[in-house]
Amino acid sequence: MSGPTAVAEIDELTVEVGGRRIVDGVSLRVLPGRVTALVGASGSGKTTTGRALLGDFPPGARVSGRVRVEEALVGYVPQHPAAVLNPARRVGALLHDIARGQVRELPRSERRTAARERVLKALETAQLPEGTALLRRFPHQLSGGQQQRVVLAQALLLGARVVVADEPTTGQDVLTKRRVVEELAAVAARGIGVVLLSHDLETVRALADEVLVMRDGRVVESGPTEQVWLAPSHPWTQQLLAEQPVLAEFAPAGPRPEAVLRVRGLRARHRAGDEVLRVPELTVRPDECLAVLGRSGSGKTTLARCMAGLHRTYEGEVLLDGVALQRSLRDRGRTRLAAVQYVFQDARASFDEHRPILDQVARTAVRLRGMPVAAARAEASRTLDGLGLPGELTRRTPDRLSGGELQRAALARALLARPRVLVCDEITSGLDTVTRRGILGLLAGLLRDRDDLCLVLITHDLDTARLAARIAVLDAGEVVEQGPAQDILTAPTHPFTASLVRSATRAAARP
Repeated sequence: MSGPTAVAEIDELTVEVGGRRIVDGVSLRVLPGRVTALVGASGSGKTTTGRALLGDFPPGARVSGRVRVEEALVGYVPQHPAAVLNPARRVGALLHDIARGQVRELPRSERRTAARERVLKALETAQLPEGTALLRRFPHQLSGGQQQRVVLAQALLLGARVVVADEPTTGQDVLTKRRVVEELAAVAARGIGVVLLSHDLETVRALADEVLVMRDGRVVESGPTEQVWLAPSHPWTQQLLAEQPVLAEFAPAGPRPEAVLRVRGLRARHRAGDEVLRVPELTVRPDECLAVLGRSGSGKTTLARCMAGLHRTYEGEVLLDGVALQRSLRDRGRTRLAAVQYVFQDARASFDEHRPILDQVARTAVRLRGMPVAAARAEASRTLDGLGLPGELTRRTPDRLSGGELQRAALARALLARPRVLVCDEITSGLDTVTRRGILGLLAGLLRDRDDLCLVLITHDLDTARLAARIAVLDAGEVVEQGPAQDILTAPTHPFTASLVRSATRAAARP
């Protein structure tokens, strides 16, 4: 090969787990100052290939081929950053430990100030300008997007020459996505090689110099990004680029029934006492979809967790059928536990890694509906199969499923409870366009088929929010606007909503 010297290289990599090739003969070069993107559906082998640069392979994997990292520190920004942040240590402590190692050559009297300056600079560069306030928080007190940027700050502090960014725009609104693109472009401009693993085709096109399209562990097409976009040669690439979000209407017809779920006078805070959310009134009615739309850190997930009994430090009420729900799910009886089900954005962390998926999904019906084990397993198998997870996959443990497959399993587990309210927290944000379309179509079908079910979609994405009957917009912990989806998306009245709509419109119009 000719051209610039690669800072990292993969040559004919093959990874086999349990007799199945999850990566099959993949080669790539990471060049300084360049962005190489791996795109493909869930389970295509993107993450396994990217993590190979860190020497990290699935347990029991048989590996052949060559992975060369030329004396380069490799930083990794995972799709679910909470997994790599110590939950017992404040953000400031995590980052200062790294920064102190970078200033040892300075006089002792100058080290503390220099380390703090490096930490704040790294946070600002990673799109966290409010770094001083964040330093006092624990990782669980940050949004998913903030956690992701803290991990990026760690990589920058360590002096990484290669950064592997695994779905860095997952769970981000359009404004934050733009800043993430700008930041990763700035990282590359400093001579760092960036490997972008993403299903977000808009981000890939805006950022990547070269793209490799993967399917079933193989690279089916590669080349300069614009060349692949404008003239894709492989049928799978053509399908991937052609897929668009489902534009179904979740608006119920007929008279408006009484609310199933109502939030009233909610003021939520973190344990440290910081108030992070204020919701005077919010309602969800039967067979209705409510989208809660906002940027990373706006309070969306905190609201969802209050509804589900996962965040109990709040004032006000969350009512089901007019009766206040206990703040902690531990205090809710079986019927009320089943009635409000929560599907996590980080599906992998919500499963027991040692038990087969089928057993864990069936357990919901046994525990919350009192079903016999055999009947619960049969219903779980049917539900999983309907979500695209056939029998062979359901007998696997979570570590042998892709992120998209685990999201479908998490949705099946919630459905086994026969919930009245289904709260979905960014469940499509980590999925490729093809899988995302299938999940959204499934949710639309659920609402059409069940007149006793309502759906709360927590999302940063306007295309997803467009599927709802009503939208509530959150900014900095406040509900700044709510109403019919058509009104919010075509004639927003609040400046923040208007900025989101403008940014999404510009992105959609980009050739």
